[in-house]
Amino acid sequence: MLNQVQLIGHLGVDPEVKHLQDGKLATFTLATTEKWKDANGIRQEKTEWHRVTIFNDALVKVAESYLRKGSKVFIQGRLSTDKYQKDGQDHYATKIILSNYGAILTMLDKKPEGE
Repeated sequence: MLNQVQLIGHLGVDPEVKHLQDGKLATFTLATTEKWKDANGIRQEKTEWHRVTIFNDALVKVAESYLRKGSKVFIQGRLSTDKYQKDGQDHYATKIILSNYGAILTMLDKKPEGE
Protein backbone atom coordinates (compact mmCIF):
# COMPACT_ATOMS: atom_id res chain seq x y z
CA MET A 1 0.00 0.00 0.00
CA LEU A 2 1.13 3.53 -0.68
CA ASN A 3 0.24 6.66 1.28
CA GLN A 4 2.26 9.46 -0.26
CA VAL A 5 1.54 13.04 -1.26
CA GLN A 6 3.75 15.52 -3.10
CA LEU A 7 2.97 19.24 -3.23
CA ILE A 8 4.57 22.47 -4.38
CA GLY A 9 3.20 25.58 -2.74
CA HIS A 10 3.76 28.64 -0.59
CA LEU A 11 3.68 28.79 3.20
CA GLY A 12 0.64 30.64 4.51
CA VAL A 13 2.28 31.40 7.87
CA ASP A 14 5.70 31.22 9.51
CA PRO A 15 6.36 27.69 10.80
CA GLU A 16 5.37 27.16 14.43
CA VAL A 17 7.85 25.00 16.32
CA LYS A 18 6.88 23.14 19.48
CA HIS A 19 9.26 21.36 21.82
CA LEU A 20 8.27 17.83 22.84
CA GLN A 21 9.87 15.45 25.33
CA ASP A 22 11.50 13.47 22.54
CA GLY A 23 12.25 16.25 20.03
CA LYS A 24 10.52 19.03 18.16
CA LEU A 25 7.69 19.37 15.67
CA ALA A 26 6.90 22.12 13.21
CA THR A 27 3.52 23.04 11.74
CA PHE A 28 2.44 25.39 8.98
CA THR A 29 -0.16 25.76 6.26
CA LEU A 30 0.71 25.37 2.60
CA ALA A 31 -1.23 26.95 -0.26
CA THR A 32 -1.36 25.27 -3.67
CA THR A 33 -2.95 27.22 -6.50
CA GLU A 34 -4.39 25.92 -9.76
CA LYS A 35 -4.80 28.41 -12.62
CA TRP A 36 -6.63 27.92 -15.91
CA LYS A 37 -8.74 29.67 -18.54
CA ASP A 38 -12.41 28.78 -18.72
CA ALA A 39 -14.41 28.17 -21.91
CA ASN A 40 -14.80 31.95 -22.35
CA GLY A 41 -11.06 32.55 -22.06
CA ILE A 42 -11.35 34.12 -18.61
CA ARG A 43 -8.54 33.32 -16.20
CA GLN A 44 -9.69 31.30 -13.22
CA GLU A 45 -7.85 30.41 -10.03
CA LYS A 46 -8.47 28.06 -7.11
CA THR A 47 -6.32 27.81 -3.98
CA GLU A 48 -6.30 24.78 -1.67
CA TRP A 49 -4.91 25.01 1.87
CA HIS A 50 -3.05 22.09 3.43
CA ARG A 51 -1.98 21.54 7.03
CA VAL A 52 1.58 20.27 7.32
CA THR A 53 3.24 18.74 10.41
CA ILE A 54 6.94 17.85 10.50
CA PHE A 55 8.27 15.32 13.03
CA ASN A 56 11.69 14.80 11.39
CA ASP A 57 14.26 16.68 13.53
CA ALA A 58 16.49 17.65 10.59
CA LEU A 59 13.52 18.97 8.59
CA VAL A 60 12.17 20.83 11.64
CA LYS A 61 15.55 22.58 11.90
CA VAL A 62 15.36 23.60 8.22
CA ALA A 63 11.79 24.87 8.63
CA GLU A 64 12.67 26.77 11.80
CA SER A 65 15.83 28.33 10.37
CA TYR A 66 14.91 29.13 6.77
CA LEU A 67 11.19 29.02 6.05
CA ARG A 68 8.92 32.03 6.38
CA LYS A 69 5.43 32.99 5.28
CA GLY A 70 5.45 33.03 1.47
CA SER A 71 8.39 30.61 1.08
CA LYS A 72 7.99 28.28 -1.90
CA VAL A 73 8.62 24.62 -1.07
CA PHE A 74 8.27 21.09 -2.40
CA ILE A 75 7.12 18.59 0.22
CA GLN A 76 6.65 14.85 0.20
CA GLY A 77 4.91 13.12 3.07
CA ARG A 78 1.91 11.02 3.98
CA LEU A 79 -1.74 11.86 4.64
CA SER A 80 -3.20 11.51 8.12
CA THR A 81 -6.78 12.25 9.17
CA ASP A 82 -7.74 13.14 12.74
CA LYS A 83 -11.29 12.81 14.03
CA TYR A 84 -12.61 15.21 16.67
CA GLN A 85 -15.94 16.34 18.06
CA LYS A 86 -17.26 19.89 18.14
CA ASP A 87 -20.75 20.78 19.32
CA GLY A 88 -21.61 17.05 19.42
CA GLN A 89 -20.75 16.57 15.74
CA ASP A 90 -17.90 14.52 14.29
CA HIS A 91 -15.36 16.51 12.29
CA TYR A 92 -12.29 15.39 10.37
CA ALA A 93 -9.04 17.21 9.68
CA THR A 94 -6.60 15.86 7.12
CA LYS A 95 -2.95 16.89 7.30
CA ILE A 96 0.31 16.01 5.65
CA ILE A 97 2.89 14.40 7.91
CA LEU A 98 6.62 14.59 7.23
CA SER A 99 8.24 12.02 9.48
CA ASN A 100 11.46 10.07 9.07
CA TYR A 101 10.62 7.61 6.30
CA GLY A 102 10.36 9.17 2.84
CA ALA A 103 9.87 12.73 4.04
CA ILE A 104 11.22 15.45 1.77
CA LEU A 105 11.28 19.22 2.24
CA THR A 106 12.97 21.21 -0.54
CA MET A 107 13.18 24.99 -0.58
CA LEU A 108 12.42 26.34 -4.07
CA ASP A 109 12.99 30.07 -3.57
CA LYS A 110 16.04 31.65 -5.15
CA LYS A 111 18.92 32.26 -2.79
CA PRO A 112 19.07 35.94 -1.76
CA GLU A 113 22.02 37.86 -3.19
CA GLY A 114 25.02 38.04 -0.89
CA GLU A 115 24.32 34.70 0.81
